[in-house]
Amino acid sequence: MKYIGATKEEALENAAQDQGIEVSELVYDVVDENEACVQIEVYEIVDIIEYAQNYLKEAIQSVGVECRVTPSIKDEIIRLKIDSDHNSILIGKNGKTLQSLNELTRIAVSNHFKHHYRVLLDINGYKDDKYERLCKMARRIAHEVQKTKVNAILDPMPADERRVIHNTLTNMPNIRTESKGSGKQRQIQIIYVENND
Repeated sequence: MKYIGATKEEALENAAQDQGIEVSELVYDVVDENEACVQIEVYEIVDIIEYAQNYLKEAIQSVGVECRVTPSIKDEIIRLKIDSDHNSILIGKNGKTLQSLNELTRIAVSNHFKHHYRVLLDINGYKDDKYERLCKMARRIAHEVQKTKVNAILDPMPADERRVIHNTLTNMPNIRTESKGSGKQRQIQIIYVENND
């Protein structure tokens, strides 16, 4: 949707007022700017989801794999379900190809709209199954930490998997989680604490 103002600030105010949100929440591009007026185009979440869906589909098709991409949004996360005749190739060994596609899509969307978005790709429930396994493992290790009072460090993992573990253990008695390291080496520590206060 396009909005006009004598200045960029006025155009943004007009857009924010029309959309019923704060100026800081707008995702926009300056379409035209001259001495007389400024025109901006404001994007809605459907525009962003459509861009993510098309980008991912084109990226997969560029390597000769036909696919279907079904988008949705939940908890402010853009979720893209992929289905093809080559799902195992798109998942890759230990999910590495899927993780790379996820990162590539997230960066493309964030760069295009100059705003950070969380994007999550999944193929045939692979991610949900992996999250479930990670939660079971994290709980088992956390129970061991509770018994022994010896902290544990998990293997490095991507941000979405770390987030699942943090959420799983957040209310566990005498347990605190913390991410350490940087980049691909970032890992979770499960730490024993005397109390959760």
